[in-house]
Amino acid sequence: MKLKRIDLRSDTVTKPTPLMLEAMLSAEVGDDVFEDDPTVKQLEQKIAAMFGMEAALFCTSGTMTNQLAIRVHCSPGNEVICDQLSHIYQYEGGGIALNAFSSVKTLLGNRGRLTSYQVEAAINNPKDIHQPISKLVSLENTVNKGGGSIYDVEEILKIKNVCEQNNLSLHLDGARLFNALVETNESPLVYGSIFNSISICLSKGLGCPVGSLLLGEKDLIQQAKRFRKVMGGGWRQAGYLAAAGIYALDNNIERLKDDHKRAKTIGQILLGKAFVKDIYPIETNIVIFELPSDILASDFVARMAEMNIYCVTFGKHLVRFVTHLDFTDEQMTYFEQCINSFS
Repeated sequence: MKLKRIDLRSDTVTKPTPLMLEAMLSAEVGDDVFEDDPTVKQLEQKIAAMFGMEAALFCTSGTMTNQLAIRVHCSPGNEVICDQLSHIYQYEGGGIALNAFSSVKTLLGNRGRLTSYQVEAAINNPKDIHQPISKLVSLENTVNKGGGSIYDVEEILKIKNVCEQNNLSLHLDGARLFNALVETNESPLVYGSIFNSISICLSKGLGCPVGSLLLGEKDLIQQAKRFRKVMGGGWRQAGYLAAAGIYALDNNIERLKDDHKRAKTIGQILLGKAFVKDIYPIETNIVIFELPSDILASDFVARMAEMNIYCVTFGKHLVRFVTHLDFTDEQMTYFEQCINSFS
């Protein structure tokens, strides 16, 4: 017997809980373009304080916050250094070129994670007129295409040192940063002290319907706010959405550990199956596994959909599952039954 649709395509598919909806409906709002929405201000101040940074800007998406950061850090003709699996390179529509008029140098890290040696070797000689000026290093934590892999903060500190020595800024695509923090027990303040800018997504594991935040110094956030307006990103009574963010930061961070446990359970269910060639190490809430060469990921995904379980291809022979707050133990039982029946 089929259960109601089980959606493991992403942790962006969640619906607000009743308590989150209650917080949204009771929010005090104003017009954010006129800077008089108190709930938006409260959210921005709250997240900035959590990371020990000067200011924050509430935006519609993680793509917007990443692209705003790149636009502020870079001038036309500059270069961004990132891993080849980075979201800013893979999934943001060529925005680095379109918005910041800058080029990209992609590096091959370990499941999306770079080392300080790689970064240092990738920096162009600023006196060589044939090359763009290296201006920004962007890291991602956790790394989506790396299977939710987590950076070692000591390596990040080494990368920061390389950036400072070479006059580069350091940005963090922290769409799922809280997933990393609950696993490592590191403080957000540590990350706030390292990065020049941080993007935080509220609509992934934290369960909000919409929204991401860009954190940084006041001047950087003010510049980003101008470019947000140019992108059409100014909004009005956004406090209803900001209230969801405040609720999530107060209630939905520690529970990310539940998602991680369920992801590891999925890994155990997949382990040893004839149709599973390899499974990426599971550190957080993302499970990526490889199929044998004679099974296409698209065919596997279609077969799962027939059983009312939805996932996504992540390559010709790669499949991704993502756990989240709407994925229950009852659904896990049905998921296991379906996997065990797969042939």
